[in-house]
Amino acid sequence: MEEFAFDLSIILIGSAVLSYLAVKLKQPIIVAYILCGALLGPWGLAWIKQAEFVELVSRIGVTLLLFLAGLCLHPQKLLQLFKRASAATIVNCLVSFILAFSFASILRFRLLDSICIGLALMFSSTILTVKLLPTTALHQKHMGAVCIGVLILEDLLAIMVLALIRCFGMEGGAILNFAILLFKLILFIAILILFEQYILRKIMLQVDRLHELLFILGLAWCFGIATISNRMGLFYETGAFFAGVVLARHPISFFLSEKLKPLRDFFLVLFFFALGARLNLLVMKIVLIPALLLAGIFIMFKPWLFKRMFIWIGEEKSFAEQIGFRLGQLSEFSLLIAVLAYSLGHISIEASQLIQLVTILTFIVSSYIVVYKFPTPIGTTKSMIKD
Repeated sequence: MEEFAFDLSIILIGSAVLSYLAVKLKQPIIVAYILCGALLGPWGLAWIKQAEFVELVSRIGVTLLLFLAGLCLHPQKLLQLFKRASAATIVNCLVSFILAFSFASILRFRLLDSICIGLALMFSSTILTVKLLPTTALHQKHMGAVCIGVLILEDLLAIMVLALIRCFGMEGGAILNFAILLFKLILFIAILILFEQYILRKIMLQVDRLHELLFILGLAWCFGIATISNRMGLFYETGAFFAGVVLARHPISFFLSEKLKPLRDFFLVLFFFALGARLNLLVMKIVLIPALLLAGIFIMFKPWLFKRMFIWIGEEKSFAEQIGFRLGQLSEFSLLIAVLAYSLGHISIEASQLIQLVTILTFIVSSYIVVYKFPTPIGTTKSMIKD
């Protein structure tokens, strides 16, 4: 406990100092968090002794983020967004897979390495996109709704990819185990809807004036359902998101989303710190040049492809351009896929390092582009700050 308290103090002090410098130098705060992790983590000054535990704790921020994203989406609205965003999302994922797979094949990675690299680099970051969206856009505007529609569809695909990778090498074959997992997901969602409709909603109506109790109930619902989801093999993030979606039908959802934002932001500081702590260029030097090239390709290609796809489905050019840049990075799911595939022995350490380094590089560059071009809650000038 004492060591973790010391680590937490160092992380918060370091993040506060670097964030202050970032604001003064008109740099994105997220980059300060990542830099803090690189400097203080195990491959920097090594002041943090329990980096793995910090990384595990940081996943609470991801869980809360997806729960809050779900709270913004009534199920009926979610289905409408899927219909509108599905073409752009699927085309982008497919073309991104082909691009990453081809790049890995040219570098003579093994076939399974190339497949996993392609699968990992198909998605955009829910965390970074939502973090850089103004709250008004997230809750009320078309931009926020479309971004969430794309991201949630991608997150569902990413969860399927994680499930598929986990099913590789299992008894009974990957396809059968994957089909069982999909059946579990459908059953899980149906039970959630019934429980919220007939039990949770009645409880919340009885205590709707007790804000502290509603806050605790919201957290209990989020993490309780996330834990059950993980025990079923569906991952914490899946459960948290659908826990939010089914609760979005209740008027209390907006109150919960506002109250939980500070808690989410605290844990996201730990998440971005953990990203920086992963950076070990001494080990990653073998894949540094390919990672720089591939990250550059994605930074230029993804925004352009999203822009073209949204213009094709009828959006205005300026809207399509902005949403393309906001979705123009890779995903935290890329990191999860890289770690899972390597831990299960499906890919080489070089392939895992390539995925992780490319992802982190796109996080950094994309945050710069979005913060300097569009309104965000952490803008570098007064005119670009919009909460």
